[in-house]
Amino acid sequence: MVKSKWKNLSEQEWEAICDRCGKCCLVSLQDIDSGEIYHTNILCKYYDLENKLCTVYEQRCQLVPNCLKLDKNNVDKLPFMPKTCAYRALFDNNYKPQPLKSLKGRTVCQTDVDEQDLENYIVDWNDI
Repeated sequence: MVKSKWKNLSEQEWEAICDRCGKCCLVSLQDIDSGEIYHTNILCKYYDLENKLCTVYEQRCQLVPNCLKLDKNNVDKLPFMPKTCAYRALFDNNYKPQPLKSLKGRTVCQTDVDEQDLENYIVDWNDI
């Protein structure tokens, strides 16, 4: 099982798996009644598209209440993770490599969106 191989990875090796696409930094919404997950093209205000990195990486979970630290024990349990995520792909037996699509020009910064309008930014992961 792939998961057992991960147990031996160092923190540095784990971090190296990430391709820094930024898709996990997009705002996701969950329907309270159905539990269904909806993805938006709203990008966290701390994600730097030019350099493909979080500008507050070490403090991200403290500064962004909804930010989760992906690790070997939770990445396969997070329903909002895109199927193209390099981490999730290791758990998905049906994964087929896809060309990495840039988010540049396809997202809006979180600071430019009124929280009451979040539903207007729902997109299909295939579009991102």
